[in-house]
Amino acid sequence: MATSIVKILRVVADPNRLRILLLLKAEELSVAELQEILVMGQSTISTHLSQLKQVGLVEDRRIGKNSLYRLTTGNGNDVLADLLARAQKEIPEAPHDRTSARRVVKKRQDKMRAFFDSVAGRHGKDYVPGKSWKAMAEALLRLMPPMVIADLGAGDGSFSLLLAQSAEKVIAVDSSAKMIEFAREQAARNQVKNVEYRLGDMEELPIDDASVDIVFFSQSLHHALHPDRAICEAARTLKPGGRIAILDLAKHRFEEARDIYADEWLGFTETELESMLDLAGFTKPHTSVVYKEDKAPHFQTLLAVSHKPI
Repeated sequence: MATSIVKILRVVADPNRLRILLLLKAEELSVAELQEILVMGQSTISTHLSQLKQVGLVEDRRIGKNSLYRLTTGNGNDVLADLLARAQKEIPEAPHDRTSARRVVKKRQDKMRAFFDSVAGRHGKDYVPGKSWKAMAEALLRLMPPMVIADLGAGDGSFSLLLAQSAEKVIAVDSSAKMIEFAREQAARNQVKNVEYRLGDMEELPIDDASVDIVFFSQSLHHALHPDRAICEAARTLKPGGRIAILDLAKHRFEEARDIYADEWLGFTETELESMLDLAGFTKPHTSVVYKEDKAPHFQTLLAVSHKPI
């Protein structure tokens, strides 16, 4: 027996359930994937899906230990055609949801990512003489060609000193005069002469237009008042074809970080970083989680890389 149209309309009156239907119209998705796209809790997503299933709009199928949800064919779904077409235009989150959905589906399909995740999970746990993250980082840094690199929000300058091993010049920018002073002393102590320390804000960089080959934000973007402006400033300083790399925290709920670490933002989602890079004019941004901490509050590190058009 077909579900009452009144019940169907009552269920889809909720904007978040419409967002879910729009997503499931395009792709089968799991609860975890819907959580990531919509930035909602598991119980909230499950409740919405349960109500949509009750009126026959959504069905699920088991894939191993997981369930994938999709729109039900027939059974009143024809009523949704016009409604979803209108919702696509009227729901402001719809474009953002589509972008996030493409990313999570790509992640699911990317078997190579799963392989590297498994390797990363073992590295450091299985002892291999002489093998370490530091040794690998040093080797990769020395393979880089000589370039002008900007380290934005450089802090004590430790990362700048690593980059200086193969860089033509490193421009280290920080808004703290004391940090700049400490970093200069550290460079002098280690006889590093190709790092130039500049006092300045990430949103108003003391760097000339189109003068830098690579820009790094290493755990600094979440301290910016306006991260989007900081990324636009970075784009200004890059030469055509230059690259940007952002290492930052994935979005989290550890509110104490604002007081303990003076964090302005509680990390970012992959979609947020990709959107800011797009708006700044970068092309084909790529983001991924590259590290997950074992201990609470289980911070995760995101890496985002992209190019400035030539």
